[in-house]
Amino acid sequence: MTKKLRTDWFLFAIAAGLALFGAVMVYSASAMIALKETEGVSQFTYFYKQLGFTLAGLTVMYATSKIDYRLYQDARVVYGILILAVILLVAVFGFPAINGARRWIRFPGFSFQPSEIAKIALPIFLAYFLTKNERLIGDLKETVLPCAAALGGLGALIMLEPDLGTTMVLCAIFVAVYFAAGAKWLHILATVGGLFVVGASALIFSPWRMKRLLSFLDPWENSADGSYQVVQGLYAIGSGGILGEGFAKGQQKLFYLPYPYSDFIFAVVGEELGLIGTLGIVVAFGLLLWRGTRAALLAPDRFGMLLGIGIITGIVVQALFNISVVISILPAKGIPLPFISYGGSSILVTLFAVGILLNLSKHAGTNSFENLADTPTSRRKRGRTGLK
Repeated sequence: MTKKLRTDWFLFAIAAGLALFGAVMVYSASAMIALKETEGVSQFTYFYKQLGFTLAGLTVMYATSKIDYRLYQDARVVYGILILAVILLVAVFGFPAINGARRWIRFPGFSFQPSEIAKIALPIFLAYFLTKNERLIGDLKETVLPCAAALGGLGALIMLEPDLGTTMVLCAIFVAVYFAAGAKWLHILATVGGLFVVGASALIFSPWRMKRLLSFLDPWENSADGSYQVVQGLYAIGSGGILGEGFAKGQQKLFYLPYPYSDFIFAVVGEELGLIGTLGIVVAFGLLLWRGTRAALLAPDRFGMLLGIGIITGIVVQALFNISVVISILPAKGIPLPFISYGGSSILVTLFAVGILLNLSKHAGTNSFENLADTPTSRRKRGRTGLK
């Protein structure tokens, strides 16, 4: 019997707080750039846009929290979202490249990044398909290959843009959901091995990626070339110390650090708010992981559990990738910091995803952890021991 719970306002507050904090930091990181672009007319150009998308995203999050998550289990919805994602990912190649990449569908005054839709389409499809084929979870032909095909199709289109970072996020979602579904260890290891081979091939056969990797191994040696942005980000974080230089008082964003309001906004936080500010962001994402995982594990059915795990994995892994790149733990790749980096499609889709988690939290059941263990393997064990 399912019991109705109230909205997880703690999860709501974390997501809303990160999003609003992001809008404020976008202002700080972009003010001087906006002044230059508008020839001294306005310093709020990027801020107004980000704030508008943030408020729209918060509205979407609240509205989505009212939609029963089981709606996404409808085959028409599942395949509709998946097909839409594929169509949009193909459509980007009809638009001009920006900085050597085709990642956006652009019209006058409007742009959208279709890869954001893929981060929602994949976990919905995996949760639906692995729930529908629960009894065949270990069957290579019936479950593993179709799920791998969905990942491969979306990942291939995103790699062609090119966008290795988002592809890695999709791979993390796939592994997490497939593992939670009760997959065989052999299949999981084979999948991880296959993904590693694909990733290594993407590096080896792309000279510019190899150059970026070599720059990562010794960023200071390549500080004027391939590692320029990373080194400038490290300067920003290092100069912030414990308490930071103060809000809007950072120096690296003044045309030293490229695109400080986008992928490297974490460096601006480090310079202006110091170690306290950066740790605050890490703690906030840790709390988001806790509440998102809680919503998934307390879901009353298998579909909800898998969907929740896929969504929270995508958000947190993307945040870890972004932060790791900025502090030079991973090679540089273009991937935004969820909630905080500038970008309308990113904030809208991320808050939409949190809305799904919020709805999951409202449908928690007292026997939810039994659902988590209700895999084909666990049922076979219960059958052998006589447990019901």
